[in-house]
Amino acid sequence: MNLGLEGKVAAVAASSSGLGKAVALALAREGASVALCSRSEERVGAALEDIRARISADGGEVPPLVALPADLGSETGPDEFVSAAADALGPVDILVANNGGPPPGDAAGLGDEAWRLGFETTFRASQKLADAVVGGMRARGWGRIVFITSTSVKQPIAGLTISTAMRSAVVGFSKALSDEAAADGVTVNTAAPGSTATARLEAIFAKRAEAGGVSLEEIKAEAEAIIPAGRFGRPEEFAAAVAFLCSEAASYITGIVLPVDGGLVRSLT
Repeated sequence: MNLGLEGKVAAVAASSSGLGKAVALALAREGASVALCSRSEERVGAALEDIRARISADGGEVPPLVALPADLGSETGPDEFVSAAADALGPVDILVANNGGPPPGDAAGLGDEAWRLGFETTFRASQKLADAVVGGMRARGWGRIVFITSTSVKQPIAGLTISTAMRSAVVGFSKALSDEAAADGVTVNTAAPGSTATARLEAIFAKRAEAGGVSLEEIKAEAEAIIPAGRFGRPEEFAAAVAFLCSEAASYITGIVLPVDGGLVRSLT
């Protein structure tokens, strides 16, 4: 399927590794010009070169790519990223609002600073990124905004209280914005990954194993056992779903939360 993304400009937040990088690669393979960002200039530069090399190795044409250092948790970081992306590639048609996620922790005992950081890096960064692009998208009559959250917005995950709360707030914002922007050709959706094989998931499992006094392999086996698909997801599988939401083919899909989780979430809504 041709997703109709050739020549579109995409800004993919937190894209030096993991799901963000996988999404950036998927969009670039479809011909979109992509701006990547990370707090680390070195890491995001390496991610860009890896994406370029992968597309070239497959015989594909590498679209314009730019790697930008950005602290999305700062007051000015989201606006600066979008502005730099537009300066380098043109007005942003596609925003994928991703972030590394707040630190794990139970509901009891989380301090004010942890909550503040969770708000700034998870909800506020996503909201400010969307604010920076949606006006231009509406004026041009086309746009795609995809917020990356987690299946915790459907089914809370033990030990990820701040993530659950802040990502649920992102879903509320996404739904409200989708209603406002739909008539102007802008879709706004949320993609909710389940257990996907990334460094972040590995770190979460390692923390659980240490806390429970069990091996990392045991924790992984338990986590896989509750997934109907019987395995963890691959970043490229999640990225394919996000690329579809960004596509012309998904022009009548807006305001949804799309779980990409191998059937993990059992809810009917």
